[in-house]
Amino acid sequence: MKSPYILLFSTLVLVFASCKKESEDPELVHSWKLIEILADPGDGSGTFQPVSSDKTISFFEDGTVTSNGILCQMSSESGTGSAGTYSETELSITPDNCGVAAFEMNYEFDGVNLIINYPCFEPCREKYEPVN
Repeated sequence: MKSPYILLFSTLVLVFASCKKESEDPELVHSWKLIEILADPGDGSGTFQPVSSDKTISFFEDGTVTSNGILCQMSSESGTGSAGTYSETELSITPDNCGVAAFEMNYEFDGVNLIINYPCFEPCREKYEPVN
């Protein structure tokens, strides 16, 4: 009589152990390449649009962030480097030398992609993919 229960229990343990766990957010400390921009026109209809850009952003373990583009404004252009700091507890990025006191952006993950939210009246966001 115990044998069917042991078999059932063993089967359940194996099934649950083999279930794929929900993926965790990717590691922030990495380099990321800009792939899309969302600039809402003011009516909530904005969607991410693909961009052709060489802009990258890199996060380092010491809490610093660098980019080959301007961090103080949403732009797909590269060439003018900038830097700043980030906080994983606050999910924020604080660029250096923006000319505005306490300029801060928030970030989040969408699957494997990094989304940076700029402080705009209407949603303005940049989407990055990990650089291999």
